[in-house]
Amino acid sequence: MIPELYHTFIDWIGDGTGLPDTILHIHAGMAVLMVARIVTRRSLGSFVPWSFVAAAEAFNEIMDRLNFGSWRWADTTSDIANTLFWPTVICLGIRLRPMLLARDAARVKMPDEG
Repeated sequence: MIPELYHTFIDWIGDGTGLPDTILHIHAGMAVLMVARIVTRRSLGSFVPWSFVAAAEAFNEIMDRLNFGSWRWADTTSDIANTLFWPTVICLGIRLRPMLLARDAARVKMPDEG
């Protein structure tokens, strides 16, 4: 009952926007990331907002599995990749930025003024 209702709601979103499933997963991943960032007040460089995206995508795929009665691996793996790609890039980019800035600052030393 609940998986069917959930899938009907997801289909309604897809039909209403006219966007393909791939684009909807990208947007959903980014929306969950931003909402989780605001609600938790944690940096996008922490894995806390990212873990909300991973949990939401896991929930979505479990609902798909319950609705269809079996895993559709090609669809499932592409959904996971599309949902998690940009949140992962953002999280790692923000997380690694201080290390890259420190490395660049050490490499480009300014001469002492005086």
